[in-house]
Amino acid sequence: MLFASIPGLEETKQRLITAIKNNHLAHALLFHGPEGSANLGMALALATYVNCENRGEEDACGECGSCQKMAKLIHPDVGFTFPVPGNLISEGDDGNKKKVDILSPWRTFALNQPYGNIQDWNYHSAFENKQLNISKAAAKQIIKTLSLKSFEGGYKIMLIWAPEYMHVTAANAILKILEEPAEKTLFLMVTSHPEKLLTTILSRTQKILVRAFRDEEIKAHLTNSGIASSEAAAQIAPLADGSMREAFLLADQVADENTSKFRNWMRNCFSVDINEILSQSDIYAASDKEAQKALLLTGLNVLRESLLKRSQLDDLMRTPPSDQDFIENFSLKAMTENKILAIYQLLNDAHYHLERNASPKILMTDLSFSIAKVLRNKNL
Repeated sequence: MLFASIPGLEETKQRLITAIKNNHLAHALLFHGPEGSANLGMALALATYVNCENRGEEDACGECGSCQKMAKLIHPDVGFTFPVPGNLISEGDDGNKKKVDILSPWRTFALNQPYGNIQDWNYHSAFENKQLNISKAAAKQIIKTLSLKSFEGGYKIMLIWAPEYMHVTAANAILKILEEPAEKTLFLMVTSHPEKLLTTILSRTQKILVRAFRDEEIKAHLTNSGIASSEAAAQIAPLADGSMREAFLLADQVADENTSKFRNWMRNCFSVDINEILSQSDIYAASDKEAQKALLLTGLNVLRESLLKRSQLDDLMRTPPSDQDFIENFSLKAMTENKILAIYQLLNDAHYHLERNASPKILMTDLSFSIAKVLRNKNL
């Protein structure tokens, strides 16, 4: 991966490139950012850049032998460690008695889903929701790998993805090599949950914050990549809330239709049309989970925009022109601040329970009647 393949985040890219040029790059870096950020992509781009045979001022060349190997994640001097079920990695001379090929699915995942999270990795690898961890045996393999000389004379790099899944014995096992690695050795750790890491690991790394994407960066990437039309991208960006992962998922759900779905839903709730509510619950339950989440996220965004509209903070609004009339009528004619806050809490709670596998039909039916009570409450 090249820096150029990551949309936006120019300040982070420049910080890393400047550190390399000035020979100030720490030997252990912790790339941390929210889920859906470019923390993994930034680490891979750095690994590509430092070993590039013809690096430019702003990026790796992308054409030399080293870059071509990194493009496929098969560079002999770059190792990867990531959470897997405990039975795949066991104590042994080679740290892997079963000879299970876990690198191939990892390469495919990292290349095709660089913004994915641990659930995506679990699903991609068909681990069947087994408990994942980075074991002591994996830590021994890290030490063994980094004890070998560089094959191509550049940096020896070990990228550890989701180090918060590292067993405490594994973390303790790598402390010495993490603090005093051989010359031209780089540890790149990638996480969305730095608060879960052991203090002994945190204290030995330099932190690189990879911020969430801005709306403009998401819109440009979706449009330039042909993933979504400019109109759909304008709808998706505020819903994604800085997460490129969420943006990709929303792009599959034709997000530009969700605002009209939410509008019709609110009308049914206000009129307490029981038949329509029950019918809508059936349709909702029949859709896939990402579509179910997308509708709730659309609702949360509409309520956020409505609150800004009522507060006359139009400059902070992110609603595309096609939906501005609806937001204005909804916020000023049908809602009060108390109603907006009450429904926002209901949608937020529903999203929480949906993530934890609540029954979509029951959830949607109960949510609709709860919203109806709020909408028809004259005291709010």
